[in-house]
Amino acid sequence: MGAGRLMAVLVTALLAGCAPATAAAGGATAVPTARRAPEGSYTVGVRTLSLDPRSARPLPVTVWYPAAPGGVAAGRFPLVIYSHGLGSRPDLHAGLTTRWAAAGFVVAAPAYPHTRQGAPHFTRADVRNQPADAWRLIRHLGRLDTDPDDPLAGHLALDSIAAAGHSAGGFTTTGMFSEGHPARLRAGIVIAGGGLPGSFAGPVAPMLFVHGTADPVVPVAVGQAAYRRTPGPAVFLSLLGQDHGAYLTPGHPGFAPVLAATTDFLRWALYDDAAARARLEADAGTPTLIRYESRPAR
Repeated sequence: MGAGRLMAVLVTALLAGCAPATAAAGGATAVPTARRAPEGSYTVGVRTLSLDPRSARPLPVTVWYPAAPGGVAAGRFPLVIYSHGLGSRPDLHAGLTTRWAAAGFVVAAPAYPHTRQGAPHFTRADVRNQPADAWRLIRHLGRLDTDPDDPLAGHLALDSIAAAGHSAGGFTTTGMFSEGHPARLRAGIVIAGGGLPGSFAGPVAPMLFVHGTADPVVPVAVGQAAYRRTPGPAVFLSLLGQDHGAYLTPGHPGFAPVLAATTDFLRWALYDDAAARARLEADAGTPTLIRYESRPAR
């Protein structure tokens, strides 16, 4: 499927919206780091930021982080940028993002100006502009990391960044992997999404795809087409008979394996945790629920 066809799918097939079902509530490998993957889990803190509130593209951001009494836990933590789908917002994905933070990641989730729930000028076509918003957020977080008055100062491992997202946020995620993107963007997780035109250029990075085989909004074939285009090592989890995002709901049968696989993928890609990489197929659980595919870099 060509880039133009993929964009057409994005603009037309997403008409039903991209909020999760819970909206009411090998060659190249991961680049090693000097950090050891955490054992156990952290309590989780949360804060909100507001980037450029008076601009044409204001960007409210929710940040979840490993916490300790008095603030952020000691150490530097890899960064995950999480992008929501059409008509959604960051807090609707907290079931997943808070658990990533508990595992030792800082997760920053922007509420995009023209696709978030309640956007005053909602437009699906603005998804193509969202990768630039995500990079704007990364630059802002870099400034906070050097600001002695900010609680995040000295706690962000900005050489170890992943992008992740659901539905239109998955398309946003792939759009960040365009020509010239910095090598510090080391991994991507695409949930019920696909590739934007220009995706998968520049430094190769591991990619994890998660997609329901009965997704009525973004057909699984769109995710598979993006998976086949990725130049780096890639994993595809097909959730058999599942829809556009019910498996992101804690307590759903698909949630635990998706959480385990995405967390171990991040541990491998951002902490160079080889044991986590070895667990990925087992994380997917029973083959009657999830079909696991993987391939090395080309």
